Amino acid sequence: MTKLLILTAGFGEGHNAAARNLAAAWGSLAGPGAADVVDLFALAAPRFNRLACRAYLAAINGTPRLWSAFYAWIDRSRIFPRHLWLVRAEMRALEAVLVSQRPAVVCSTYPLYAFMLERFARTGRLSVPHYNVVTDSITINSLWTRPACAGWFVPNEETAEVMRTMGVPPAKLQALGFPVPAFFNEHARDLAPPDLAAGAVPRVLYIIHSGVRHGWETARRLLAEIAWELTFAVGRDERLRRRLNRLAAGRSPPAQVLGWTNEVPRLLMTHHVVISKAGGATTQEAIAARCPLLVNQIVPGQEEGNYELLRRHHTGALVETPDAVITELRRAFADRGAVWSQWRAALAPLARPDASRAIAAYLLARAAISTA
Repeated sequence: MTKLLILTAGFGEGHNAAARNLAAAWGSLAGPGAADVVDLFALAAPRFNRLACRAYLAAINGTPRLWSAFYAWIDRSRIFPRHLWLVRAEMRALEAVLVSQRPAVVCSTYPLYAFMLERFARTGRLSVPHYNVVTDSITINSLWTRPACAGWFVPNEETAEVMRTMGVPPAKLQALGFPVPAFFNEHARDLAPPDLAAGAVPRVLYIIHSGVRHGWETARRLLAEIAWELTFAVGRDERLRRRLNRLAAGRSPPAQVLGWTNEVPRLLMTHHVVISKAGGATTQEAIAARCPLLVNQIVPGQEEGNYELLRRHHTGALVETPDAVITELRRAFADRGAVWSQWRAALAPLARPDASRAIAAYLLARAAISTA
């Protein structure tokens, strides 16, 4: 069995989503259980990691300007690899995982790991190729590019061009897409939202993330628009789910209020528009589903490029207030969805629903060469 080790971290769902989807694709090609997904921060110091993840969420939601300044400082600084002693526990955990798992190839979806792996390769503790799976678009922190590795997988050509200007060798860049669930590729031909041009009722999906401003007011305003079918996904916020259910009671057409669900890919493929923050995974899954995204929050730094990608291709809009949400939806659905149709058509060249399998196939071929 050809083993793949995927390193991820819990600071942003995009890293974990990319890791899970790539592992599933590798398993479909190399056999069940052939990929191991490891969060070294959670493995080395689980209690501290939980606190750090909560602090990260508090920073991006509560003090975005402070987070923006910190992100910019990380981009400019050279704290790594000079101070890798700060992650010595994680490096010990990495060495133990490499010895126990004996992977044929290593992928990291979180940039800090590349510094560790570069050190291991230089000191003879890593003899297999290591690749980075970049989970951001266009605004790329230098953490992704400074350590040496066998190659980088990027979500789109715009990101590849940015990284070339940052000094990454063009031959090492593969613009194969962001690893999304195989569901998007498997159902590309049989799932789609109903035809607005034929008079179908518009379907709106609202993914309400914790910390998003105006979340409740936006939901209330949406529920007052009886010309649209609505689906709310509130994650594990049971209090919000109960409040929305009470507010939506008796509405016609009815609104669906979901807690945590693994049906987001299906929802994206069967709704006309999704409202969400510009997270890496959400943005790329919306693109794969060809579901235009109305962005209601952008985390400074890593998420700015995700929205910029959509802006450049005229696929959706920035809606930072409830008024803006309603205005853009009305504009999109007017004249039997004329604007919406333009948005959806513009997503087609960006969509890479087969990205996970394409990346896995590329890695499997390189693993075969390195072990020959």
